[in-house]
Amino acid sequence: MSELTPIVLGEQEVRDLVERMLVSSGRRVDLASPFVDASLPDGSRLHVVVPDVTRRHWAVNIRKFSDRVTTLDALVGSGSLPAAAASFLSAAMLAGLNVLVSGATQAGKTTLLNALLAAGRPTDRVVTVEETFELRSPGRDSVAMQCRQPSLEGTGEVTLRRLIKEALRMRPDRLVVGEVREAEALDLLIALNSGIPGACSLHANSARDALVKLCTLPLLAGRNIDAGFVVPTVASAVDLVVHCELLRDGRRRVREILAPTGSLSAPAAEGGVIEAVRLFALDGDVLRPTGGLPPKEEKLLAAGFEPARLIRAAA
Repeated sequence: MSELTPIVLGEQEVRDLVERMLVSSGRRVDLASPFVDASLPDGSRLHVVVPDVTRRHWAVNIRKFSDRVTTLDALVGSGSLPAAAASFLSAAMLAGLNVLVSGATQAGKTTLLNALLAAGRPTDRVVTVEETFELRSPGRDSVAMQCRQPSLEGTGEVTLRRLIKEALRMRPDRLVVGEVREAEALDLLIALNSGIPGACSLHANSARDALVKLCTLPLLAGRNIDAGFVVPTVASAVDLVVHCELLRDGRRRVREILAPTGSLSAPAAEGGVIEAVRLFALDGDVLRPTGGLPPKEEKLLAAGFEPARLIRAAA
């Protein structure tokens, strides 16, 4: 929750503080580059916008991440997730399911994604790619990569699309994209369609809206990409959608867990919608199993988990 503090800083003090914070990141903010997104040494995320993009003052935002919530059990303890849903998600990660975490800004997507990574197989080689470092894989074999801004000469830029392509050459057991916003969604889908387990986060209003958005973003990659390829690929590649929400009192919780069936209600060229089963949904103020079973059970069965037994145990 936002609180008003009595601290007042002068314009030069703010500039000096921002310059000090950016030293370790190697990034810059000036008239030629009025935005900057960077990671601080403690893992916090810094975002700055300067005039004349802002009306008058520098806009400085620092997002700090709690070290107390790093596992699914910690989310259960904080009331964000019931134990039954946490057990199911843990099994899903151990089985190598592809998981999409959706929600609004500040809904806890990154925190949940980190907790899911902690629930994966400890021997997995996890490669994370993101705009600025936020994800933390506790595994013994992990590689973290972030984007890089272009130099003053306009060279040296490293985009999220480039990072995803490079990650595929690193023999990952799981590829994790911190946040999908634009055309990099296409590269992620291609990676998931090549048999590499993955996970990512996405801004959306609901789990179903997240699927629709993931079908739309790849179209930004170029005119030669159409829904006839994208929509069936999303339907087959995404195994679970976990939707988070931020309540008005500041609490964060998982609102629903959705499982695409892999089928469309009609051909993609005719505007077909991805069919999905709600596995967990809110019953009043509690997330409970709906009784639906994961339609793509092959991965769970191969890992030794029986979907029907998982859902019965959750119920």
